Amino acid sequence: MLSKAQTSLITSLQHKKFRKQHGLFIVEGLKSVTEFISSDYRIHSIYCIMETQTKMGNLLQNIKCTTVSENEFQKITSLKNPQGILALVYLPQTEKIEWDLLRQQHALLLDDIQDPGNLGTIIRTAEWFGISHIVCSLDTVDAFNPKVVQATMGSLARVKLIYTDLPEFIQNAKMPTYGALLNGQSIYETDFKNASLIVMGNEGNGLSKTVIEKIDQAVTIPRIGAAESLNVAVATTIFCSELARQKLSIS
Repeated sequence: MLSKAQTSLITSLQHKKFRKQHGLFIVEGLKSVTEFISSDYRIHSIYCIMETQTKMGNLLQNIKCTTVSENEFQKITSLKNPQGILALVYLPQTEKIEWDLLRQQHALLLDDIQDPGNLGTIIRTAEWFGISHIVCSLDTVDAFNPKVVQATMGSLARVKLIYTDLPEFIQNAKMPTYGALLNGQSIYETDFKNASLIVMGNEGNGLSKTVIEKIDQAVTIPRIGAAESLNVAVATTIFCSELARQKLSIS
């Protein structure tokens, strides 16, 4: 049975203000919920229909689980085709940047990415290519927005995200920093073998002036056709693929 208080809490978490207030965010779907149960994140509670609860089996042991009807579930889901399970997960504690670890690998920096789908796809892509850190500007869309969480398909459970002032971060990192711009050196002619920062810009405006001033090298994906630009999630995938290709070539 779903109470009014529970319904109110869950629906309020669609908004960043209330996610911060309650220290919780929403995860939906069998795969995504399973990924978070198996991660370092702490599960607050789970709401699911009886059929889905049966499918989850022992995974739900020791977790507060409320069984709801399909009609009740429709009141709390934000998906058009829900799978009958929704988890409330505790927001991670703000952690200090692990500089020693970060300086040994590639990291993605995101300069004011606004579209939840783009951010979710970037997080999922980063995990695919073995990138464990993503550093976001303070104005980048919240990674715990339900649309972002859904788009990551569980990868958010394993990729570390940091929100901070990007120019200051780049300055403190003291790592080679490459900025994605239309006019830059081809990524296929750029040596990415050493640990470095790859900065991707806003969907409409690209990299901000303050970030451009901090990068070491402007780089670009060579354009062959007549398209004006690439979607930032697609561009990030191409960058990550080239980073992986170069890494594999020396392993």
